[in-house]
Amino acid sequence: MKNEQNAPKIRFKGFTDAWEQRKLKELASFAKGSGYSKTDIKAEGTPIILYGRLYTKYETTINDVDTFAEAKKGSIYSKGSEVIVPASGETAEDIARASFVSKPGILLGGDLNIIYPNSAIEPTFLALSISNGEQQKSLAKKAQGKSVVHLHNSDLETVQITYPTREEQRQIGAYFRTLDRLITLHQRKCETLKKLKKSMLQKMFPKNGSHFPEIRFAGFTDAWEQRKFSDFTFPAGERNKDDLDLEPFAITSNQGFIAQSEAHDDFGYMKDVDRKMYIVVKPNSFAYNPARINVGSLGYYEGAENVIVSSLYEVFQTAEYVDDKFLKHWFKTKAFQDWIERLQEGSVRLYFYYDKLCECIMSMPSVEEQRKIGAYLDKIDNLITLHQRKLETLKKLKKAMLQKMFI
Repeated sequence: MKNEQNAPKIRFKGFTDAWEQRKLKELASFAKGSGYSKTDIKAEGTPIILYGRLYTKYETTINDVDTFAEAKKGSIYSKGSEVIVPASGETAEDIARASFVSKPGILLGGDLNIIYPNSAIEPTFLALSISNGEQQKSLAKKAQGKSVVHLHNSDLETVQITYPTREEQRQIGAYFRTLDRLITLHQRKCETLKKLKKSMLQKMFPKNGSHFPEIRFAGFTDAWEQRKFSDFTFPAGERNKDDLDLEPFAITSNQGFIAQSEAHDDFGYMKDVDRKMYIVVKPNSFAYNPARINVGSLGYYEGAENVIVSSLYEVFQTAEYVDDKFLKHWFKTKAFQDWIERLQEGSVRLYFYYDKLCECIMSMPSVEEQRKIGAYLDKIDNLITLHQRKLETLKKLKKAMLQKMFI
């Protein structure tokens, strides 16, 4: 059925015809995956897709599979043209998603609904249609269950699919496959850089009482010296007793110092808060929440203007012979986590106040070597941030285009 109003907001040049609408059962045949579970996974064997991986691993098009199983008699294999939809999930919204399996010979495990589109429907386009817009909402309503929801092929058969010509479908599919490849590329780069950072934190700082790290920059050979935090840090926070109109900040484990207007949706509450109770933080200061430092809520403020933080926070600065960027990265090491676990105190909630921080001991090289290490680890962090921002931009673009290129 054609409807003159059936056209998306954005289309590729040269396409003007109205899109058709049919029930999915008129456009495809259906099957069910065969009974495999996580216990069947092996280090080697035949590639297999289990339904749970559709939530955590795969984008719209599945090109590569990294799980394997020993093939059983009567198994269902991909033909390289099917669309799969999970038959079980935790929520109705999550279960209404689909992926196109682009390669033949892959085992399709249990709890997968399999759709074989006919010549009118391009698989990537169908997977995108099912996973977004009205089709996704329609499937979510059909999902049944309490702790676990289920979706059956009989539910899929009744979904209304609105679609253009095969050629327009191909171009739409190719566009989103390109976006998915870019998203995957930046995700992998982020993961690789995070692994590198983790490895360098382990190797560029001494371990187990040693005075020498595993990896060093050329030209540095001296033993690192043991220093107590009370020797090179000092309290630096003061009450905002003059009620200065300074921007309030919070500290998160992922982003460090962040404006409260960005950290909280209900930032309007700040107009009723007594700012005199807040602590003034000067540039080049560290601050942390004593009740949340165990989950990484410690930050270094590199801004140019003074800001304020909650009176709950501890604020300190360091001596001139300490490179703050070097210290910032040491706070991410296992050595510091061990100190927190050893010294934190409390009954219902554990705290790690500044007096406990002062009891910590760390190995420290010359300030020149500190600067080298700090700058190198900062460079890795900057690259991670760069790829994360590109990733966020691509995901936002994909979301926007899905809304505008489908009906």
